[in-house]
Amino acid sequence: MPADIWTLPAPSRVFVDSVNMRHILRWRPPQAACNTTVLFSVQFQGEFELLVKNGTWMDVFDCQQIPFAHCDLSFEVGSDSDYDLQVRAQCGSEVSNWTKLGSPFNRRNTQLTVPEMKVKTAGDTLQVLMEEFPLSASIKLTVWRKDEQQKVEYSLTPEQPMLHIEGLHEGKVYCVRAQLMLYSGVRSSSTRPHCVLVTGPEIAAWRTPTTVTVTLIIMLGLLFAVFWSVIHCRPGSCKNFLKKKSLPDSLNVKVIPMVEQAHNEEFWEPKPQVLNSDSV
Repeated sequence: MPADIWTLPAPSRVFVDSVNMRHILRWRPPQAACNTTVLFSVQFQGEFELLVKNGTWMDVFDCQQIPFAHCDLSFEVGSDSDYDLQVRAQCGSEVSNWTKLGSPFNRRNTQLTVPEMKVKTAGDTLQVLMEEFPLSASIKLTVWRKDEQQKVEYSLTPEQPMLHIEGLHEGKVYCVRAQLMLYSGVRSSSTRPHCVLVTGPEIAAWRTPTTVTVTLIIMLGLLFAVFWSVIHCRPGSCKNFLKKKSLPDSLNVKVIPMVEQAHNEEFWEPKPQVLNSDSV
């Protein structure tokens, strides 16, 4: 088309901001007066579109007539081949010319950052959880006991972002270091060692203080209840509560001590009879 057809200036300063396999195309909006919101559309052309589809440009589905000056291309840039990218602006019925990216983009040039992770222990088990997992990447974990030189490597994927290691030695310190790796072989720098103490299966970190706290609360509650009852007990109520009940008649039997009975029998003597002279 003739150049005078494009009355709306085209976007400028087009570049790709790619970090940890997330590819964001950014640009500067045109400096032109517009009665409505300026909208933008993005297209891409990879090796497949160039060679198989005879140079066809494909619309980015989520970036057609959008009011933002950025577009996420993480899904469209799905291989390690080169991609050409372009964007244009629209104001009402006016459209600008396409502005192409200065040079083809390849996702292998993404910037890799140190992965963030959480490391904790539960009994004799070490748990490692990755905070964010990039697409098309894996994470290499290196685990070792602090007082030993032997190290063991593990691999985490987006499908399995957590690591469990059981049966560790009680009272020992274990360290973990992580590194982000692309399938193409590109690696990030490693994290600093994250070291934790393994408490053991029988003395989990929460068990002892929790048990002591709960026991203390229960004992204090019982003592408070007894003290409150004694202080607030009315005289009549306490007298009735502590009143001694008499035994039933069937159980109220007087028992004579055997010692007293035997004593009386031992010292008993018959009284002598006095005879009259007439009887003789």
